[in-house]
Amino acid sequence: MDMSGPFSCADITLDEWRLILDKMRLWEKMTWHEIAGRRDHAIEVDNISPEAKKRLIELQLDDIDEVFSLHIDGIKRLFGIRDRHIFKVLWWDREHKVCPSYLKHT
Repeated sequence: MDMSGPFSCADITLDEWRLILDKMRLWEKMTWHEIAGRRDHAIEVDNISPEAKKRLIELQLDDIDEVFSLHIDGIKRLFGIRDRHIFKVLWWDREHKVCPSYLKHT
């Protein structure tokens, strides 16, 4: 769990932790096949923001091919690394900046 940097987990508020834990309680009863879909999915490192790529280098994690995004609420995402059946929490992204999505034609 990255406790510093632009997507630090260190400043997660109590209300945000409640949201995260509520979602995790649901996911812990599911398989990865059931979890992975439109909102919860792997993202190739080539498709994340330059800031996120830089942070992976700083954390000496630049050898991974993808991160996994878990939709928490609205634009809030929990990012991690899937290691077989284990989700290793990496970042808290409350502003959708790890992998920004842009609406087409805007």
